[in-house]
This record gives sequence, structure tokens and C-alpha cells, in this order.
Amino acid sequence: MAKGRANQSQRAERALRSMILNGELEAGGRISEIAVSEKLGLSRTPIREAVARLVEEGLIETLASGRSKVASYTGQDITDAIEVRGTFEGVAARLAAERGVDAEAEHACHVILDAIDDALTAADGIDFESYAALNAEFHVWLREAARSPIIARELTRATRLPLADPSAFLQGQEINAKFLASLRIAQSQHRAILDAIVNREGARAEAMAREHARLARQNLASALADKNRTAPRIPGLVLVAND
Repeated sequence: MAKGRANQSQRAERALRSMILNGELEAGGRISEIAVSEKLGLSRTPIREAVARLVEEGLIETLASGRSKVASYTGQDITDAIEVRGTFEGVAARLAAERGVDAEAEHACHVILDAIDDALTAADGIDFESYAALNAEFHVWLREAARSPIIARELTRATRLPLADPSAFLQGQEINAKFLASLRIAQSQHRAILDAIVNREGARAEAMAREHARLARQNLASALADKNRTAPRIPGLVLVAND
């Protein structure tokens, strides 16, 4: 694919994903390639390529007619996706403990966790942007620590659904006291996972990683309980149907 065409395709994918996650394209609604093409000022080819990739992610569904629509989910769908992620992260933690991590990898993780501590204790309040980026780094570190391409692939797949990503709820929650408390709990779990891995305690590492994913399930339940307020702030929440 030529560089210019690739750039257009990536731009279309980013824009289309944003339109879906922010509710500009409604859950269950048909996607008009012509309308999206006109809105973005792009030809239909990169739009079609973007749609195909978002079908793979699960954000778009292909109908029997060949047309496409924005996907919608139940709360249980997202809960199950988080459970799957937690299961694979648990396996990754156990394998990392059983196979061992070298001093360089251990140090790299300590650097990440120390930086998260700094983000949590910033003078003007929690630095959410830094926390989100560092939290993502920790989960990438955990995925890679297992040294298993299969686990890495499955974890990547498990986090594709909206709200199943480890950092899914780290936006628009600055005034939620319960959520702020959960960040500190999450950080203590990060350190417990690393400690178990370093000490070669596979079962403990797996249990802690799975427990860590439960926080995301709790945050999901909290967000859905007050969806009218939280949906505009949390990308992807608009795709979850009301029970």
C-alpha cells in the first residue's frame, strides 16, 4: 500500500473509531460509507478499509446484506470481555513467575510503578494522563514478561472490545471519589503482582492478576449505574445498552 493511501486509511480508522466511541455514530445504526466519506473528506476506499479493521475489533458488525452497522453490547458482554482479559493476564503473570524475569526487566517495571506513585501523589491532584499512559505500560510489561507470543496475541485480542482495555475507565472520572480510591488499590495490586513474579510465586501472581481485573468490573458496574452522567465522559460507554 502506498504511503499516502496508508495515511488516509489510518486517518479514516482513527476518525471512525472516535465517532463510534463518542456516540456520533449510534450503537446499532447503519454506517453510510458515502456520508462518512463526505464528512472526513476522504474517498470511499480508505473508509472501506477502516470499516474492515473495525469489524475485526468488534466495533462494527457486517450484516447479511453486506452493509455495516455500529455494534452494541450488553453490560454482561463487557464484563465477560474483562473476565477474559483477567484470565489471560493471570496466565501471563504465572508464566512470568515460573520462567523468571531478569534484573533489567524487573528494574523496568519498578521504574514504571515508581512513576505511577508520582502520578498518584502529584501536588495538584492525580495526574490522570500520566497514570493512564503508565498503567498501559505496566500491562504491556506484564504481557511481554510471559515471553509467550500466543499469550501476547490473545491478550491483544481480549482488549479490543471497548471498555475491556486496562485503561478504559481512566477518562472523565476525576470527580468520582470511589474511582480515585480504586486507583490506589490498583497500584498496590501492581506491586503485589510484580513481587509475586520476582519471587517465582506463580499461583499467587496469577491470582493477583485476576483479582486486579475485578477492579475494572467494579468500575464498569459503577459507570453503568450512573450512565447518564458517565457516558459522555467515558469513550465506548454509549455502546452498552441499558438493561
